[in-house]
Amino acid sequence: MKSLTFHEVRWARTRLIVMGLLMGGCMLWSLIAINHHYGDVLGLGFIQQTALINENRVLQNQLQFLTHQLNGIQKQLNLLGDKGNEMRLHADLPKLDEDMRKAGTGGIESRIDFTSSISVNSLLNNLRSTAEQADHELHLQASSYEEIESAYEKNKVRFSHLPAIKPMDGFYNKNGFGMRFHPILHIVRPHEGIDIDNEVGTPIYAAAEGTIEFTGHQGGYGLTLEINHGFSLKTRYGHLSKILVHEGQRVKRGELVARCGNSGLSSAPHLHYEVRVNGVAQNPIDYFFDDVHASDFQN
Repeated sequence: MKSLTFHEVRWARTRLIVMGLLMGGCMLWSLIAINHHYGDVLGLGFIQQTALINENRVLQNQLQFLTHQLNGIQKQLNLLGDKGNEMRLHADLPKLDEDMRKAGTGGIESRIDFTSSISVNSLLNNLRSTAEQADHELHLQASSYEEIESAYEKNKVRFSHLPAIKPMDGFYNKNGFGMRFHPILHIVRPHEGIDIDNEVGTPIYAAAEGTIEFTGHQGGYGLTLEINHGFSLKTRYGHLSKILVHEGQRVKRGELVARCGNSGLSSAPHLHYEVRVNGVAQNPIDYFFDDVHASDFQN
């Protein structure tokens, strides 16, 4: 009987090892396939790991989507803030500067390591920072718009009390306010209003909303009417022929209050009209709005 050589023995051993590896691989593959088919009954964790990888990928995609959405919202809030600043100027309020709009939001020092993943941490921190900024801007703009609305309502009241209309039709001298030569007394003296010339009986209207403070004769002014408009504003109407309101009565801008006359120290029918702020005479012409008339406020 022929004996086996050393090389034959080694080759046989190698074949056995290879066949064993192949059989082991096949068995392992079969085991993995069976385990996968039955939902990882052996608890090997391959399915969970794959699921976690897929889940992590989905979560990152969703985080990127949410960050994109929040960035869009932030841009809209910035536009809203710019529009709000424009409205604040219209309401006579100071603008909200950039430092105020960015105050209270986190920076680099507030970053948090949520997980061991650098990319996920970056996404979460960016999302958190954007959300904080949007939340701050939202509350700031809400407060600002409430302030604008309040200022607008106050301004509406203040504007309604501003003597903005010429109280009577007629001619007036644009240089009639200030020092002038008195036509009757023949001396130079301050003229603390303007004279509007027209016929006796011409309607005279309240220049703004207010309360009738005085009616009656008042020295050289003759028959006189005074209206307190609030906000330190008063108007005076002199040389009247007739007063159609009484003291304490509330009147609206454009409401008929008196008629032109020639009472008091007067050389011809006219209305002597004054505007005073804190008791100091102002040039009434400075308060006239040329495109606003008493008829605009009458039914």
